[in-house]
Amino acid sequence: MNLKDEVAIVGIGQTEFSRGSGRTELDLACEAISAAIEDAGLDVGEIDGLTKYEMDGTLEISLVSALGIPNLRYFGQVGYGGSGQSSVVQMAAMGVATGQCDVAVCYRAMNGRSGLRLGLSRAGERAVGAFAYTDPFGMVSMAQRLGMFARRHMIEYGSTEEQFGHAAVTLRDHAQHNPKAIMYGRPITLEDHQESRMIADPLRLLDCCLESDGAVALVLTRADRAKTLRRKPVYIMSTAQATGPHADGIVFRPSLAVAESPLAARDLYARAGVGPGDVDVAMLYDHFTPFILIGLESFGFCGPGEAGPFVEEGNIRWPHGPLPVNTHGGSHSEAYVHGLTHVAEAVRQLRGTSTAQVDDAEIALVGSSVNQVSSALILRR
Repeated sequence: MNLKDEVAIVGIGQTEFSRGSGRTELDLACEAISAAIEDAGLDVGEIDGLTKYEMDGTLEISLVSALGIPNLRYFGQVGYGGSGQSSVVQMAAMGVATGQCDVAVCYRAMNGRSGLRLGLSRAGERAVGAFAYTDPFGMVSMAQRLGMFARRHMIEYGSTEEQFGHAAVTLRDHAQHNPKAIMYGRPITLEDHQESRMIADPLRLLDCCLESDGAVALVLTRADRAKTLRRKPVYIMSTAQATGPHADGIVFRPSLAVAESPLAARDLYARAGVGPGDVDVAMLYDHFTPFILIGLESFGFCGPGEAGPFVEEGNIRWPHGPLPVNTHGGSHSEAYVHGLTHVAEAVRQLRGTSTAQVDDAEIALVGSSVNQVSSALILRR
């Protein structure tokens, strides 16, 4: 069964994004889900499906009780964090398309700054699996692991720290149009980027995503029903996932220049019946700015080694670039909620309601983290 145009996103909701919510993750999740249900013009009693990130600590049964959902006929969770960004939408869409549920919600709620900070090993914890071969030797953060991919890209293709800086400046500039972004009102220059302190060579502070509190939720239903609801529906053209052959431990692979996302891209475009040239706006996972470059190449917008100059020349900058990327500011400058913000922004673009609206946007691509495992979506208005 092909999911193409069978399911639509009909509601989006989010909380305020902050560095300290002062609230529980359950409370944040309830607010975002309630807002998404209201946005769709539905009642909470109509929700009968729910999908979540495995890393999300709020249980389905807690949400059932807190929101007053009568019964979930379909529920489940997807592994990983940023790599599961599009997978959580895919799982919800599969439930709707196969009749396991009529209206599905997917969400992510996290106190990523005031609560448990992600990606850091803690003293005294046992390192398990492949991480037993890295953590005891000091490779304990995602910046350290993924900085190795950035350095390899520089060696293989000649990308530069200045090109990473151009990506950072572009994302921050987009956030200046988004009053809900944490970094709204705080623009940066290329000089600011180059003078920011080194975190894990070659990643500087201004290459890194935010640590933030907040929640995002989406509501999905069948395409035929979507036409009768409050908002302009956004249709799912295709979804895809990929692991590649060497994903365990992130860095254990024949080449750090090879990502998993080209495998997801191959299936994604084939299922949608479109190609990179048909995409009007892209939401690429930006936990670190070099991965904007790697994402552009992985999803076919640039050839290998071409993304650095492409970014430097302003091609991903709204409103004049031919492929605006992360028009909400992304995880770098709006908020880091494991990338579900990117799906919400793609919906806004296709509804025509973004704060950095691409003229006549018809097709949007959402790409997750490109390394370890990958997932992606193509959406259309």
